[in-house]
Amino acid sequence: MVYYIYDRWSIFIFRFYILFRNAILIAMGKAEENKKKKYESLLNTAFELFINKGINNTSISDIVDHAGVAKGTFYLYFKDKYDIRSRLIVHRASRLFVEAHDAMSREDLADFADKLIFIAEYILDRLSENKGLLAVLYKDLSWAVFKKDLTSRSYEYEIDFYEDVYRKLILDSGIEFREPEIMLSMIVELTGSAGYSSIMYDEPVPLEKLKPYLADAIRAIIELHTVK
Repeated sequence: MVYYIYDRWSIFIFRFYILFRNAILIAMGKAEENKKKKYESLLNTAFELFINKGINNTSISDIVDHAGVAKGTFYLYFKDKYDIRSRLIVHRASRLFVEAHDAMSREDLADFADKLIFIAEYILDRLSENKGLLAVLYKDLSWAVFKKDLTSRSYEYEIDFYEDVYRKLILDSGIEFREPEIMLSMIVELTGSAGYSSIMYDEPVPLEKLKPYLADAIRAIIELHTVK
């Protein structure tokens, strides 16, 4: 009888533990989801205000008021409005590269150069459709800043483009490259500067006319870095 009572008590304790643990996990999941929503709300609000008012004319109070959160919540994620701008660049650029990579994955592309060209053209097309985003990202379309921003993951829903996408493309290609980071930096600098002028000013030519020349240039850069 004693052993029977003891076994029933053990089962009760075990079941209580399972229920308690599951409740904690659910609560943690909801808290993390809420944290992500607030983070993205602040980023999206800041983006709209920076586009419409400019960063110099946008205050932290403007951002939190439009996002509907307390000012203290802002400082849980960011140091100041320049910090949120940096994180905004990471967030938007990460999303853009994820979209480009996903779109590329749905295409029947086997060649490494074709894949990079597709990603470059996809990103330029999206920026052409959203010149406000291009205006925000433009100063960071150089490799020195681009690497610092886009390879720093503060949250799990941002990507490290170099590690998560670019290096995987290289491994999948089976091709050996000399200085792959230099190769990527040259492609980024070329695409960023030429694409910006073409999208914003149609110089030296509109984007659609620029694309074949950009593709040839990217192929030449890749060829230069390919180990024979």
